[in-house]
Amino acid sequence: MIDFKGSHYPRDVILYAVYFYVRYAVSYRDVEEILLERGVRADHSTLNRWVVKYAPLVAEEAQKRKSATCRSWRMDETYIKVKGKWTYHYRAIDRDGKTLDFMLSERRDEAAASAFFARTIEANGWPDKVVIDKSGANLAGLETMNILLILSGWFWLIEVLQVKYLNNLIEQDHRFIKKITRPMMGFKSFAAAQATLAGIETAHMIRKGQLAANGQTAFQQFVALAG
Repeated sequence: MIDFKGSHYPRDVILYAVYFYVRYAVSYRDVEEILLERGVRADHSTLNRWVVKYAPLVAEEAQKRKSATCRSWRMDETYIKVKGKWTYHYRAIDRDGKTLDFMLSERRDEAAASAFFARTIEANGWPDKVVIDKSGANLAGLETMNILLILSGWFWLIEVLQVKYLNNLIEQDHRFIKKITRPMMGFKSFAAAQATLAGIETAHMIRKGQLAANGQTAFQQFVALAG
């Protein structure tokens, strides 16, 4: 359960503002205006602090509760601007389009790819097959995972496919992320970008039906993650 002690605003107001920002293509000033129409006065800097603080906590809970995923993966990265420079948002989904994991990195190299695969495997188990683009760094990251399997005495390895058309699924999945981040005009800090992307990915997971709805609306599912 997320602790909201010390906040000067009700829990549901905070979660409403965070959800609205990470789910729809709006700016902080748009959300500030929407809240004001509902009788809540909170400036854009306060809204930013809410997203940075609470979005990662909700995302962490979503990872624990998401439905089972399959062992055929699609992996790719998309570009996110932070402090005027491009960074790399690593993402993986399964063959059914379910989100597996995501990670923002300042670099696009073997170390970043290996870290992402290690993180995704820890959260979802080992895949049978991973489809990637022609990136040598991503291939090297998967080769590192296969070396770990060999050293552990496993008799099977991850099948790696570098076939562009097979990766169309995740490239299409990037569109939701880009649609939401576009009005944000880039991020002022790496930490803010990480937190916001975690919230966006969680809203996307809910949209794709990866969490038990139990008759709840998308916003109600988001609130339920906060405990």
